[in-house]
Amino acid sequence: MPLNPKIELVLDMISRAKRPPYHELTAQEARASYEKSAPILEVASAPMFCVEDLPVPARDGASIRARLYQPVEPSWAQPAPALVYYHGGGFTVGSVDTHDALCRMFARDAQCAVLSVDYRLAPEHKFPTAVNDAFDALSWLHASAAEHGIDTRRIALGGDSAGGTLAAVCAVLARDAGLPKPALQLLIYPGTTAHQQTDSHARLADGYLLSGDTIQWFFGQYLREPGDREDWRFAPLDGRRGAPAFDGLAPAWIATAQYDPLSDEGIAYAEKLREAGNDVTLMRYAGMIHEFFKMGGFVPEVAQAHADAVRALRSAFGLGSD
Repeated sequence: MPLNPKIELVLDMISRAKRPPYHELTAQEARASYEKSAPILEVASAPMFCVEDLPVPARDGASIRARLYQPVEPSWAQPAPALVYYHGGGFTVGSVDTHDALCRMFARDAQCAVLSVDYRLAPEHKFPTAVNDAFDALSWLHASAAEHGIDTRRIALGGDSAGGTLAAVCAVLARDAGLPKPALQLLIYPGTTAHQQTDSHARLADGYLLSGDTIQWFFGQYLREPGDREDWRFAPLDGRRGAPAFDGLAPAWIATAQYDPLSDEGIAYAEKLREAGNDVTLMRYAGMIHEFFKMGGFVPEVAQAHADAVRALRSAFGLGSD
């Protein structure tokens, strides 16, 4: 299927703007550029009962920020389900602010609390800091759930791109730490492979928003040394160092985009989880590119992907389809 016409227009506008790609910028310049551009094509910001930035303790003594969205007034008598969300950005850019509209949409439409995690970024904080922060935030939510009216038996994990990687890894870490099994892994075009050598990486390395050069630049910021690519926490698909078993995990809903370099590894990870006996739903969105989930204010077809993800969350939480 050809590129979605609106997506094609987005790519044309980006090309005409002639902005330097991230891999030609410093990490700080890339962050500023992404913070400025991220909200432009987003859906409208949904109103919430309460939005609160909370300090979350990390294992190294630091404190990270997490933003808790409550779409309705919390009820301690009837605790709500929750989605722990990890933003994308190659472990180098992005924040709770760049993904604010998306998290509000999930909270409103899935009728759940959302905890958006501002894990620390590279290059100031190298691998595995992001992984540790991501899991520490999940552990903190379990410990603090009663205080915020959240049901620990209905906590889902989600994220896009690098955030999808973190969600996938945390699903395994949660099992191994003896936490209640997450209700769902909501993995939106996750990065899962150690080496970007798939057919989709070769075909779509340039001209489709996320370039091969930028991917390698992100990883250059994040990884301490080349051997980190072999750590399963960086590459849950094929990382062999310390690799656990992948059975007994939370059900997974995985979204890939036809014109995304990461599409093949998302499909392969779905197959890996299925082969290990897990329940997996794989959604392949025709005509779409990486980052399309954040283009719902400009690309009408994104609404269907949002609705699909929300339906998966509501089903995992035991809620109705309304």
